Amino acid sequence: MTKPFEIGLYSFAELTPDPKTGELITPAQRLEELIETIELADQVGLDVFGLGEHHRPDFVSSAPAVILAAAAARTKNIRLSSAVSVLSSDDPVRVFQQFATLDLLSNGRAEIMAGRGSFIESFPLFGYELRDYHTLFAEKLELLLQIREEVEVHWSGQHRAPLTGQGVYPRPVQDPLPVWIAVGGTPESVVRAAALGLPLALAIIGGIPEQFAGLVDLYNRAVTQAGHDRSKLALSINSHGFIADDAQEARDVAFPPFAQVMNKIGRERGWPPMSRSQFDASTTLRGANFVGNPDQIIEKILYQHEIFNHDRFLLQMSVGTMPHDKMMHAIELLGTKVAPVVRAEIGRRQTP
Repeated sequence: MTKPFEIGLYSFAELTPDPKTGELITPAQRLEELIETIELADQVGLDVFGLGEHHRPDFVSSAPAVILAAAAARTKNIRLSSAVSVLSSDDPVRVFQQFATLDLLSNGRAEIMAGRGSFIESFPLFGYELRDYHTLFAEKLELLLQIREEVEVHWSGQHRAPLTGQGVYPRPVQDPLPVWIAVGGTPESVVRAAALGLPLALAIIGGIPEQFAGLVDLYNRAVTQAGHDRSKLALSINSHGFIADDAQEARDVAFPPFAQVMNKIGRERGWPPMSRSQFDASTTLRGANFVGNPDQIIEKILYQHEIFNHDRFLLQMSVGTMPHDKMMHAIELLGTKVAPVVRAEIGRRQTP
């Protein structure tokens, strides 16, 4: 039986000044608004909410599992995931324990999306060296997956004290606890996910979607070569966007906070500033950003589904500080106007 297409949201819980007024809300207010968005996403029938881990002053999500646990108490059906857990600088034992606990609190709705992260602040914060960037992730992912399979773990590695049969508790409702690999375009990471038989989350936040088709083909081939059943593994496409009743309004609301955040990162990394014309171009059918009215978002999701045949689509609508009322309306539109049409059409395509 074909599984239904999943649509959801993800956030980094940004805490940035309002681009128009310069005002900055308190961290407590930001978290309350975040929980309200997750609660609404559940009420309008969205499938997943993911929360990123960041250790910078412009985000409040350094402890995603804690925030998601608060959301678990106010939701009923939506799956609650990290997006991502920066596994390289964390302890896999604690990551598993936190998300197993979240799984128990949510009655089996927790997921881990493991990745290297888009920033590096966590490495010096937790005493790791950037020169170990690659080996840290590979080793800690190995341990996380072993903990998932075995209660009493025997393991040794280079970057953590060995485990000699200690039990890791609590155990989750789901067996196994879902672990995804999140990638931004590195072929080696795609092959690793495939070799381990893990679902893949591919972030597309720039360029055109066709540029990423080769990575999906690589994943599909590598899964088969590793002897895994591709039909049992999921593929998610994760992108930026925003929805309003009117396409022009969606662009007008989204651009100032989007540019504020991306230009700040650009100054850190040597990117040129983003112009309004560049942003508007990115919102067209073949652009990376899902910004527009519900019909345009539907068309764009279905267009990309023709390319990737993916199983899940996650949208980050809080790239910078959006007005909370407009964010809530955007979530309502995604759940009530976009998701039902997309699910029905993809279901029709997949019917023999």
